Amino acid sequence: MAEFKDRKREMKELKETLDKKGFAFEIIYGRRRIGKTELILQATKKKKRVYYLAIGENNLERFYNVCVGYDKNIKILKKDYDVLFDYLKDNAEVVIIDEFQNIIKENPEFLKLFQAIIDTNLKSSNLKLFILGSSVSIITSKILSYQSPVYGRKTASMKLKNISFLDLKEFFPKTDMEELIRIYGFADGIPFYLIKINKGFWEWITDELKREKGFLRDEVDFLMKLEFEDSSTYKLILNAIANGKNTINEIKDFIKVRRTDITPYIRNLIEVDFIKREVPLIENQKSRFGRYYLKDNFMKFWFRYIYPNLSSLEQGIFKIENIKKDYSAYLGPVFEEVIKQILPNLEFFDFSKIGRWWHKDKEIDIVALNEESKEVLFGECKWKDKVDAEKIVFELRNKVQYFNWNNEKRKEYFAVFAKSFKNKIKEFDGKKVFCFDLKDIEKISMR
Repeated sequence: MAEFKDRKREMKELKETLDKKGFAFEIIYGRRRIGKTELILQATKKKKRVYYLAIGENNLERFYNVCVGYDKNIKILKKDYDVLFDYLKDNAEVVIIDEFQNIIKENPEFLKLFQAIIDTNLKSSNLKLFILGSSVSIITSKILSYQSPVYGRKTASMKLKNISFLDLKEFFPKTDMEELIRIYGFADGIPFYLIKINKGFWEWITDELKREKGFLRDEVDFLMKLEFEDSSTYKLILNAIANGKNTINEIKDFIKVRRTDITPYIRNLIEVDFIKREVPLIENQKSRFGRYYLKDNFMKFWFRYIYPNLSSLEQGIFKIENIKKDYSAYLGPVFEEVIKQILPNLEFFDFSKIGRWWHKDKEIDIVALNEESKEVLFGECKWKDKVDAEKIVFELRNKVQYFNWNNEKRKEYFAVFAKSFKNKIKEFDGKKVFCFDLKDIEKISMR
């Protein structure tokens, strides 16, 4: 198992559960590669535990064999889930069932049996039962929903998300800010991808793309097949969004589907964390101005650089220069996301809301609000060197007049974030301006 790098908050919560008396039934779920297994194994490494990885068939037989490996006395017991859990509740501290959705797929009636086991055998014990799932759709619909047989039995659930950009230093302690952003543009905060990068990013990605059995070519297909039986339409939608088609009509036009309602597909993609819907800051969540975006950088990278070039990759003729010459432009929106995560470390004021804003052809990268004090920070992010701060703020000020929020009462600040500046300024039109280059950002991110 790879060295465990992070998840301090999640680890603390799990240890609190493990140290309590009484039965616990916790659900840990999230997309593949997010680090669920490593987290629970790390948290329970000093406990008497049974760990079982479910597959597509013969799960009872395999679970029984794992239990026998844990305790030879189980050999005399019947191959029956009820019997096995009745024994384990008194002879183990922790039971972990990983990829739990595979048991449900094999036996749709299993959850009813599982409910009876919890109610009859486990709820008065001290056993800590953890189920892990990578199929977000199955976990939410079959286990967490009100209709589930085990609804109300769980003591906690934890949806594991990508780690923050601020935590990348745990993986790359000697790496500078520019290289960290390059890495983040590929791997996002997904531990499985981060731990694969064992040298400089460009050197590593060059080598990985040359590998015939590298994981990159098939990774997205692998992730999609876990969630969808027929992934073809979903893949078309993801590719459309990756190509800048951010509204329902734009997506439908791009994929040439006119009679099919793609709303259910969009809803499912949101549920499994492949895409997200954003509205302009200060708009209602149901706003008709909502846009759809791929949710993590790995998906963005794959659809931009891998998917269109699968043929040349298979032929071994793909050139890394094709990525290098475009990567700076690609990192622009990635840089915005990095800044949003770093902003709470800045000492402007306490933000109650932060996000992007747009209106017709006007768009502002970052708007941060304090709704109580009526302070607002307008920010632009430029993944470029030698940025002219005064020019950027001039353009920003012209867009700000269309931002209708406490127009007569608000106190405005401007900020520009860039790789480097031709000139920094501290004031424009009587208002404070903050300029942050990569060196400044690196210092802030260490706070």
